[in-house]
Amino acid sequence: MKLLRLLVLFITVPAIAQQGGMWIPSLLSGLNEKEMKNLGMKMSVKDIYDVNHSSLKDAVPQFDGGCTAEVISNQGLLLTNHHCGFDNIQSHSTLEHDYLTNGFWAMTLAEELPNPGVTVMFIVSIDDVTTKVLEGTQGLDEKARQQKIQENISSLTKSLPKEAWQENSIRTFYEGNQYIRFVTETFKDIRLVGAPPSSIGKFGSDTDNWVWPRHTGDFSMFRIYADKNNRPAEYSKDNVPYKPKHFFPVNIGGVKQNDFTMVFGYPGRTTEYLPAVAVEQIMNVLDPAKIEVRDAALKVEDGFMRKDQQIKIQYAAKYAGIANYWKKWIGEVQGLKKSNAVGIKRDYEKKFTQWVNKGGKQAEYGTLLPEFEKNYKAIEQYALARDYFVEVSLRNTELLTIGYRLYQLEQAYTAKGAQTFNDRKGNTLKALEGTYKDYSKAVDEKVFEQLMALYLAKSPKQFLPESLANANVGQLTAEVYGKSKLTSYSGVQQLLEGEPAAVIERLNADKGYQVIKAMALAYYDKVMPKYEEINLKITALQRTYMKAILELSPKDARIFPDANSTLRVTYGKVKGYEPRDAVYYEPMTYLDGVIEKYVPGDYEFDVPQKLIDLYNKKDYGQYGENGKMPVCFIATNHTTGGNSGSPAIDAKGNLIGLNFDRVWEGTMSDIHYDPEICRNIMVDMRYVLFIVDKFAGASHLVKEMKLVK
Repeated sequence: MKLLRLLVLFITVPAIAQQGGMWIPSLLSGLNEKEMKNLGMKMSVKDIYDVNHSSLKDAVPQFDGGCTAEVISNQGLLLTNHHCGFDNIQSHSTLEHDYLTNGFWAMTLAEELPNPGVTVMFIVSIDDVTTKVLEGTQGLDEKARQQKIQENISSLTKSLPKEAWQENSIRTFYEGNQYIRFVTETFKDIRLVGAPPSSIGKFGSDTDNWVWPRHTGDFSMFRIYADKNNRPAEYSKDNVPYKPKHFFPVNIGGVKQNDFTMVFGYPGRTTEYLPAVAVEQIMNVLDPAKIEVRDAALKVEDGFMRKDQQIKIQYAAKYAGIANYWKKWIGEVQGLKKSNAVGIKRDYEKKFTQWVNKGGKQAEYGTLLPEFEKNYKAIEQYALARDYFVEVSLRNTELLTIGYRLYQLEQAYTAKGAQTFNDRKGNTLKALEGTYKDYSKAVDEKVFEQLMALYLAKSPKQFLPESLANANVGQLTAEVYGKSKLTSYSGVQQLLEGEPAAVIERLNADKGYQVIKAMALAYYDKVMPKYEEINLKITALQRTYMKAILELSPKDARIFPDANSTLRVTYGKVKGYEPRDAVYYEPMTYLDGVIEKYVPGDYEFDVPQKLIDLYNKKDYGQYGENGKMPVCFIATNHTTGGNSGSPAIDAKGNLIGLNFDRVWEGTMSDIHYDPEICRNIMVDMRYVLFIVDKFAGASHLVKEMKLVK
């Protein structure tokens, strides 16, 4: 196919350039291989991906739908991040067996703990199906085209050949210019094998999130079980450890500055090909608005958490969730400005215009950039209103979030009747019971007051609910939290008691419900339809822009598809960086730094006594280096969310680390990768094995692995 040939040709690069990229493993070319070998790789691309023989891709499954993992033994032993396995570790924890606080280590197969619902998905093969997916779409308008594509994908997913225990999955690449099928195998019997205490696995917690230098032992271990034929099966005591097609040897020889590294995994989402006008809007309008909302919520919660231990416990996880992207967006804005991303894209667009004119493609592509400018200008106020609605009512104000769930119940009743309403009511009450266990009316009231003030002052006035546009925020807050039954679980139970019609009548008489309903109606009436209309135009423009980039770019252009949670390869070098003037960060950290950060009893920086003892004795076994214990390292690999748990691989295909984060200054790499400041953060495998062996005494797990130097 012509397009596929173009995609492969465009992977050519300058000699030792390091410019990011998330490459489809089946499309790695000889030119990719040349770049990787110039960076120090000793393998071939067929060692990375081979459909006919075992290769590295056979040891890199997606973990539970959102993370990556790697197989590290011939008995299906699996390694991923502590934060990826956190929910499962938590679900097994009790007061008597607090695995979050104390860690967990299965000393035999019989002690390994099952995790219902957890899955591990391997890629069997990858092939292009673009022609089949786009069949019958010529001449259709955008809405009809998308509908036909979905019909074709649904049909092909069922009809394309595979084994009975496998699945077909078809994903879009290059903004709808290419479609690829993945044949997958999903294992459903995944058992917890080991996890360090949170004081190691989450060391630094929120304070160190997105930050370098880092000292977190962010890992946990599971095991894949299969049936007697080594195929996927539901949990059964008769299942046996999975025999993988490939597993990673672990290199305990260590890493140093400029060593080759490769990260293999399932990155979630990037938008590297946005036009300058879109990046400018994100940087100057949308991100700052979301940052301001979350900043206000965090300040309120922090104030209460510092004064009240019970509230600190209730809000610790919620605070961390709000802070995660708040911190990421701040770094993203700063990184986009520091790297002059908008200026770089403007310069690129001047070259793009020259290519269009030189190639005689003005009729097809000449209006793309002006159309982007027009449509992003048109969507800005709608996008801003959308972000305010989502951030204020759906993510950061609990009473409004709860009220919105009840609003959805009312909509279900209106659209589908009493039976649907009653079915969903039970599920809603069950879910809200857990919500109210960690709810403080006092905290939420202050959050509501601060965030509603921002919503009414900063969200575009023309889209505000008429009933709230001129509201006095103080009076509104007092009235809502003084009268609404949404401030307690028993109050919600009372509201939902009885027949649907009576429930709807009570809901609409509740002051808190009135507020969220007014906000929701205004959003769905005034904002969403126009936002979706303009966004559909932008989506079509982006697809055409991507097609033009593929068609017109020079032969040496590096064009990789944006991340979409499919298997990708990224490569680079171990390398420090300069985050700001007169500051340089070394690429490695050591256990010395853990002890330097140690705060006894602190929920973020406490350190287990045994780890302190091992440090004082310098009892590092075979894992230390020159009397020091390596902990983490950074490199220039281009990663994003979904790469959590990804293997960091050396030049020969051995495991040297476990990816778990990015540096704060480089979080803009989802939009614009800058090799000067973008770094991924990995826990050193020597630290992982040191914790497993010397700290936990689980040497049997190390013996199960293949260690190399």
